[in-house]
Amino acid sequence: MSLFSGIGPVRFEGAGSANEFAYRVYDPERVVLDKRMEDWLKVAVCYWHSFNWPGTDIFGAGTLPRPWLGTPVTQAMAEEKLDAAFDFISRLGVRYFTFHDVDAMASASSVREHETNLRRIEAGMADKMAATGVRLLWGTANLFTHPRYAGGAATSPDPQVFAWAAAQVRFCLETTMRLGGENYVLWGGREGYDSLLNTDLSRELDRYGRFLAMVVEHKQRIGFKGTILIEAKPFEPTKHQYDRDTAAVSAFLQRYGLTKEVKVNIEVNHATLAGLDFEHEIAAARAYGIFGSIDMNRGDPRNGWDTDQFPNCAQDLVPALVQLVEDGGFLSGGFNFDAKLRRQSVDPADLYLAHIGGIDTLARALLAAADIVREGQLQRLRQERYRAWSGELGRRIDGGEFTLAALADHAAEQGFDPRPRSGRQELAESIIARHCRY
Repeated sequence: MSLFSGIGPVRFEGAGSANEFAYRVYDPERVVLDKRMEDWLKVAVCYWHSFNWPGTDIFGAGTLPRPWLGTPVTQAMAEEKLDAAFDFISRLGVRYFTFHDVDAMASASSVREHETNLRRIEAGMADKMAATGVRLLWGTANLFTHPRYAGGAATSPDPQVFAWAAAQVRFCLETTMRLGGENYVLWGGREGYDSLLNTDLSRELDRYGRFLAMVVEHKQRIGFKGTILIEAKPFEPTKHQYDRDTAAVSAFLQRYGLTKEVKVNIEVNHATLAGLDFEHEIAAARAYGIFGSIDMNRGDPRNGWDTDQFPNCAQDLVPALVQLVEDGGFLSGGFNFDAKLRRQSVDPADLYLAHIGGIDTLARALLAAADIVREGQLQRLRQERYRAWSGELGRRIDGGEFTLAALADHAAEQGFDPRPRSGRQELAESIIARHCRY
């Protein structure tokens, strides 16, 4: 018996179900545009917030009873957490999980001990995966919690810290490969600065670029077939992070010659912290050719920090899901529920309720997006808005026929006098709203 064994397997029971521990919308076997719902969504449970989150905040101690949490974490505690995690994931009925190295393993005080302890928990994970059929969406190394990373990891002013970080990433990347992980994520939680007064920005960016190039080289050397992902965030815990949003990551990858090797893992709450819409980050990643995976959560619009709440409004997610459906789904990514309980949600059952509600919300958004794409009205609206570019002038401009001066002369000779045309934004927004009926 684990902490989460009090709930039976969670299954789809349909919209009329009165069972709070059942899916009303998420039906893994339901076919949506020729693909199973489970294959569209590829839902993953994250190890850290789900099983490592004690319910702390800056003003209060932990409130969530997790018997495997403590300092230091022993091997027995790590194994108890492993049992509880896979018990929960199996009963929830989803297919994937994600993990940070130090959140899963026993505490380590040296590089060698870190490798040993990670290999021990890897063996346990492999056994659990074989027994349950749960798969690894991605792994990542925690390069931000330990005091050694106060000044960053790849961007640290201390080369020994850089080396420690390199060791962690090497071990975790190799573990991810052995466990059949489909991606590997780098989150630069402290790859930024608190003050420019003591920061050599150019040097730190170069070191960050060098670190990422080393990761890509090692991936190729060991034959890892998964995708390397960077997870963008604008600030918190640092004042400014170098990978603040998708556009910043794209520029960084171009500068260091990594555009063909690395993609982005986009988090909803990180997008809104950057002052951007979630769907904007998806669109930007698609435009730059670096879209990889998604961390699913939400922020509170009244709070200026990363609250990591479970999603509860399908309409907010539909514009992003439309883009995913138009692309035919993920290549190697999925929806990782990087969300945590509130401090007062102290019952083990609350973790089930949170995930069930979030997954059903995501399923509602998928069904609405599929209907919108199938209907085609939104796509036709966009095509009509840019229709003039298919005419002679548009083709000549796109074909490179004009210099700037020649185009200016042509506009004057033809007497162009363009007038505004409706962008029909209200219609587009209405299309989204009226399909959110599930």
